[in-house]
Amino acid sequence: MPELWQEAGFGIYLHWPFCAAKCPYCDFNSHVAAEIDQDRWARAYLAEVDRVAALVPGRRVDTVFFGGGTPSLMAPRVVASVLERIAARWSVAEAAEITLEANPTSVEAERFRGYASAGVNRVSMGIQALNDADLKRLGRLHSAAEALAAFDVARAAFGRVSFDLIYARQDQGLADWEAELGRALELAADHLSLYQLTIEDGTAFGDRFRRGRLPGLPDEDRAADLYAATQEMTAAAGLPAYEISNHARPGAEARHNLIYWESGDYAGIGPGAHGRLTLDGVRMATETPRAPGAWLDAVERGAGGSFPVETVPGEAVLDEFLMMGLRVRDGVSLSRLAGLAPNEEILSNINELVESGHLEQRDGRLAATELGRPVLNAVLRAILA
Repeated sequence: MPELWQEAGFGIYLHWPFCAAKCPYCDFNSHVAAEIDQDRWARAYLAEVDRVAALVPGRRVDTVFFGGGTPSLMAPRVVASVLERIAARWSVAEAAEITLEANPTSVEAERFRGYASAGVNRVSMGIQALNDADLKRLGRLHSAAEALAAFDVARAAFGRVSFDLIYARQDQGLADWEAELGRALELAADHLSLYQLTIEDGTAFGDRFRRGRLPGLPDEDRAADLYAATQEMTAAAGLPAYEISNHARPGAEARHNLIYWESGDYAGIGPGAHGRLTLDGVRMATETPRAPGAWLDAVERGAGGSFPVETVPGEAVLDEFLMMGLRVRDGVSLSRLAGLAPNEEILSNINELVESGHLEQRDGRLAATELGRPVLNAVLRAILA
């Protein structure tokens, strides 16, 4: 982790809130809309780029991330106009990482060349499963064959392509996952995101689970076996975990996400987007209205698309630093941690976790161990209790 927030980079996150359908496991800020006025949304994004650039002028943009929702439902001309405006308002690093999240349907794959022409150089595809039965259970609109075809199109259009899979699914045994992951590793270019299925409140899966209508979920022992197999297989294939759920060949890590995990600065634009900006040496938080209509109306009224910028309290800066930084295999800088002035209780908690083998201090850094990484949430609760 960089010693200073300036060294972690500056990224811009743009949230596209629309999806063709709401997946039953998803608790992201996503909405299904029959019609979308793409030009109206483009104007709003451009206005917000202008507003944020006035707030933090003179920065160098290292990464741009179009997230969602389903950004591959955006017209390529909208993506192009946003990237052009970003380049007009800030300097953009020569090797800037420009990522767009995409669904692997044939319709969206047709737009890939347009996104590449607009300046996108990395695509993250939500494949989620490699068999049709589980794709249907997960509420996905694509088939496995369609996903693989879209992946081939993406590989031809972009220099970097990542894709996501969800594991610990209903009725998924260890052998099933090992076979699926083996196939994924044969396909993967340089990056995979592998997430254990979690049941979140406010989702269709959450509702079914409460009513006892979501059978076949793995118990803790099977989930632990699936996690262990994931770590072993990805490492053996040359894509070790550099973060709890993300695996990459050395040098192919997602640089935009590293800005989050390394407590760099990032601007959040779009409905429900959050940001962290350092202004006059003070860490500030920004938050936007979640409802697409409310955000769009605020921008068009000239009120700005975010709530007032608020100072992040010192203890919250420390909490975020540890909660995000310990997700990364390399952990956090001990000198940077000391600069955030942890209290004696936190330092004592850290020492106890080092003694128990869940954390380790090496080369001036504090990191979770192989014992601590699978139970990182519990480790963090113990630190910050």
